[in-house]
Amino acid sequence: MAVSGNELGLVKVGLLGCGTVGSGVVQILRDRAELIARRTGCDIRVRKIAVRDLADPRYVEVPDEMVTTRVEDVLGDPELQVVVELIGGIEPARSFVMDAISRGKHVVTANKALMSTYGGEILEAAEQAGMDVLYEASVGGAIPIMHPLKEGLAGNSISRILGVINGTTNYILTRMAEEDMAFRAALSEAQRLGYAEANPENDVEGRDAAAKIAIMASAAFNSRVHLEDVYTEGISRVTPADIAYARELGYAIKLLAIASDDESGISVRVHPTMIPLKHALASVNDVFNAIFVEADAAGDLMFYGRGAGSLPAASAVVGDVIAIARNLRAGGREVGCTCFATKRIKSMNETVCRYYVLLDVPDRPGVLAQIASVFGNNQVSIKSVIQHGGGTEARIMLVTHRVTEESMMAAIHSLMTLPVISSIANVIRVEDEGD
Repeated sequence: MAVSGNELGLVKVGLLGCGTVGSGVVQILRDRAELIARRTGCDIRVRKIAVRDLADPRYVEVPDEMVTTRVEDVLGDPELQVVVELIGGIEPARSFVMDAISRGKHVVTANKALMSTYGGEILEAAEQAGMDVLYEASVGGAIPIMHPLKEGLAGNSISRILGVINGTTNYILTRMAEEDMAFRAALSEAQRLGYAEANPENDVEGRDAAAKIAIMASAAFNSRVHLEDVYTEGISRVTPADIAYARELGYAIKLLAIASDDESGISVRVHPTMIPLKHALASVNDVFNAIFVEADAAGDLMFYGRGAGSLPAASAVVGDVIAIARNLRAGGREVGCTCFATKRIKSMNETVCRYYVLLDVPDRPGVLAQIASVFGNNQVSIKSVIQHGGGTEARIMLVTHRVTEESMMAAIHSLMTLPVISSIANVIRVEDEGD
């Protein structure tokens, strides 16, 4: 049934920032206005946009009178019901969001740094003010995950989340795997194609993924997880040789964000990981992202799609704006903070998994026995050993049984003192169901 113009509820939106994602938001709300109105019964219009500099390029045409450099023109406009924060970073974004809430405005944000650091404070302020704060785009870009975690899976106990949630690193690792490229060469290609920033540290060192898994873990496990709680390690030490050896062993290497919850507490970590080729996440390549959720009633679920880009991220932002618009029309509220518990955050030393270790050693009798002795003294059991090379030097590739991080790192430090170890080329964690 069509909705007539005089039946539509008018929802006025203000934007803080109109870069790549902001332009996409304006474009979707403008180009799909009729469809959105039919689906929601709301006429959603962007009425004000605050930008840093009027001379900065915008990727969508908007009337000049709609654009301002004064944030107050957005926050202080009594007609605007929804503020969309797209400037990124912690400050002044946090102050702007808190100000918007205090003035009785609902907020949509794509700011993962903000929500992984101050999410609890912001959601508490919104609850007290009776406002909604939605942040779907802060995690998976176009991939819907926050609504499923908070609503669709609310009847489940979620035990683990694994995610390939950074498109830059996934593209780099894909190029390294498919074209035998070195890390620096693959990074340069990603920068040339616009998949990596000029300063790619947040991506390649794992900080972007760490912020996202902190947000998801908070929702999934009903206990606040902050960015600082996440153990973080990047991909810069991964080599084509590691990728080739992983394939030989039946694994792919991904930068995985992993969160788990059990009776001893919550574990959250981001690091390069060997994952079995048969696992669904192993086939997630290029700039695509995927989030794998293990739940008791629903079973295993995977959410897959584009994790970044103007329209994919804007799609999630617009979805949140639409959810708020529907509530404004119906007089409802979205699900707010679900962190009703205070669970212990486990240290990385308590993590239990298997490990791949690549060693450069002289090729002579007794070397492997010395290595095995070090591992045994540190309660690390070796599952398999493969030796490559010959002559005077050899590469030993070994995989352990499941062991604590603490014991494994103690063994690695002991190996560093062995005269027969030329170098420890790499240590990579292995996630599978093996012993």
